[in-house]
Amino acid sequence: QVQLVESGGGLVQAGGSLRLSCVASGPTFSRFIMGWFRQAPGKEREFVAATTWSGSSTYYTDSVKGRFTISGDNAKNTVYLQMNSLKPADTAVYSCAARAVVTTGTIYDPVYYGYWGQGTQVTVSS
Repeated sequence: QVQLVESGGGLVQAGGSLRLSCVASGPTFSRFIMGWFRQAPGKEREFVAATTWSGSSTYYTDSVKGRFTISGDNAKNTVYLQMNSLKPADTAVYSCAARAVVTTGTIYDPVYYGYWGQGTQVTVSS
């Protein structure tokens, strides 16, 4: 059974940085794509970033390009989301998700991810 556990959220001032971690346990994760999504109050869950475990392919939503970096550490079964130049608009619950590489469907849609962590709160003050 796949388990994902996030950590690293918190309160930060605008312009600051945070690094989120997602520790994965279960099957061979080289067969999975790992993603980060976020959901702000009153809004739908939205795609933030995704990566293959090899790091050969990474994907970002436009609003975080140049500010956020997704990466993975195979030895630790951990995926990171480095968030720099944070803005109040980045405030949300951030969740780690996993989907099998062979899954069809766009990587940007949370419905195609079968495994989710519990989420971690990120709050950016102005």
